[in-house]
Amino acid sequence: MATGRTVWGGMAMARLLQGSRFPSGQPRRYLNFKLDEKTAHCSLDLFKKETGVIYRTIGIDPTKAAKNPERFTDWAVVLADTPLSSGRHYWEVTVKRSQEFRIGVAETNMSREECIGADNCSWVYAYLQKKWYSMASSEMIPVDFFGKPDRVGFLLDCDVKTLSLIEIEKTAVVSTIMTEFRAPLVPAFALWDGELITHPCKDILQGI
Repeated sequence: MATGRTVWGGMAMARLLQGSRFPSGQPRRYLNFKLDEKTAHCSLDLFKKETGVIYRTIGIDPTKAAKNPERFTDWAVVLADTPLSSGRHYWEVTVKRSQEFRIGVAETNMSREECIGADNCSWVYAYLQKKWYSMASSEMIPVDFFGKPDRVGFLLDCDVKTLSLIEIEKTAVVSTIMTEFRAPLVPAFALWDGELITHPCKDILQGI
């Protein structure tokens, strides 16, 4: 198994775990969250009872949007509404209708002028130009040997400070980011085309 390591900001570390299996017998909390409209950039619309987000080329005129200090102003980002500070949490996202997006976690108080993955308060997996990357502080590390399934999983462990990208069909860890999370965190999403649909807690993978 090939393993690559990169230090982010002198502290955080990314580790690629190609083909690893989920550890069994460890407690997980299946997350029941919605997307928080108050944080959504003006180019994003929520749908499916706030579990989906769609990118609009022509969004709401920012000057006509309700003033809200929680809203992202410069980037097409939306956060979930459920802060996480301990335990292990798993969720899935349908990605088949977007070709450029970022999915991960962010600190609840991250700057609303930054994009997730571009600062030291968020950690994401990015998909662009038909390739996956792990990303933090604008540093991108390629995730090799992984295509683009219709749906992918994410496993957050607040206690050991890891975020993993999951291949659902194989119940396998594709890549794991190891870093210095500072709680509380929320699931975070950015996209520049199409739509993403979250599946917080309905489908439980066997063996994880």
